[in-house]
Amino acid sequence: MGEKQPVSFIERLAGSEGFCALFREGMSLVEEAAAYLDGDGRFDAKALPRTEALAYAAESMRLTTRLMQIASWLLLQRAVNQGELTRHQAASNRHRVKLREQELASAPDLFQRLPLRLRELSLQSLRLQARIIHLDRLIHALEPALAAPAPTSSPVEAQIARLRAAFAQ
Repeated sequence: MGEKQPVSFIERLAGSEGFCALFREGMSLVEEAAAYLDGDGRFDAKALPRTEALAYAAESMRLTTRLMQIASWLLLQRAVNQGELTRHQAASNRHRVKLREQELASAPDLFQRLPLRLRELSLQSLRLQARIIHLDRLIHALEPALAAPAPTSSPVEAQIARLRAAFAQ
């Protein structure tokens, strides 16, 4: 009987329909935000009083940064899934996306005075960011276990082999 290898949660996750849905959701949110900020958002921002206009600028910059981190992470995971990178390469400092939890840039009362679409996009991105950070932590918590070589024999067999080698001399 051949030894069974453990099922890799990471590999299963990357190829799952759940990841594909998360990828589509994330990239769709990036596109929606870009379309809004480059279109109607410009008009919305110009119509705001000074304090709200400054808050709009801060929220839109934070939204853009958050979504770029999300998109980078999703693209990196997809590259691993498609075999363009190994899981080890993706986890290296060169490729690894540093996800940072970001809160809203504005106080709650000021945030409520911003255009509805900006608020919706910001809140959606925060929820997506939280899910991705959770997933990233799960993936990276499991990596050390996956990197450790699977024992080929039991620890007892290894000790017996050492004893035999010692007495054979």
